[in-house]
Amino acid sequence: MNRNVKRYIIIVLGFIITGTGSALTLKAGIGVGAWDALAKSTSDLIGIEVGTAGILFNSSCVLGQILILRKQFRVRQLLQIPFSILLGTVINFMVYHILTFPFDSFGGGIVLYLCASTLAAFGVSIVMLLDEVTFALEGFCMALTKLLPFKFSTIRQAVDVISILMIIGLTLSAHISWSIGVGTILGMLTFGPTLGIFMKLFKPILKKHQLLNYE
Repeated sequence: MNRNVKRYIIIVLGFIITGTGSALTLKAGIGVGAWDALAKSTSDLIGIEVGTAGILFNSSCVLGQILILRKQFRVRQLLQIPFSILLGTVINFMVYHILTFPFDSFGGGIVLYLCASTLAAFGVSIVMLLDEVTFALEGFCMALTKLLPFKFSTIRQAVDVISILMIIGLTLSAHISWSIGVGTILGMLTFGPTLGIFMKLFKPILKKHQLLNYE
């Protein structure tokens, strides 16, 4: 099989795994990461599926990249759109067709959230290691570093803060259910370190199979 075909098959699997993990964090019912929570609050507010809200947000991030980068925007980066659609479709399928059973255990929710977050980190690590397509939000934050005198990590954190403030405003004004909670805090504490572990583990494996374009 062609090397590039293998890479894209693995990337597709990475997005599917990430979407499945994200759907399971929603099912845990204890709050999710800020960006996913904003999509959930928006879906509750206007009556669309949560994955669809995510597709709209992520597509907006790609549009933002085009407006900021202009001629520096590479055509390959447009792949963020179909992969965002894939991610949202997986989330919708899992949330509305598979994970339809009742689940209201707080303790079980914590366990489920940690397992789901670990699964999502695994999927994200694969996509990041192959470095072919970035996630739309991260791509937008990276583009903003061209305009603003801040590091990527600072801008990405600011997006989370703004998202949480918007969620609080929407929830209090529109009386929708809270999409942030204990899970939001757990994600902030555990996702980054877990992602780092997976990237460290899988980089030599992908390198061994000559699937990386860098050393």
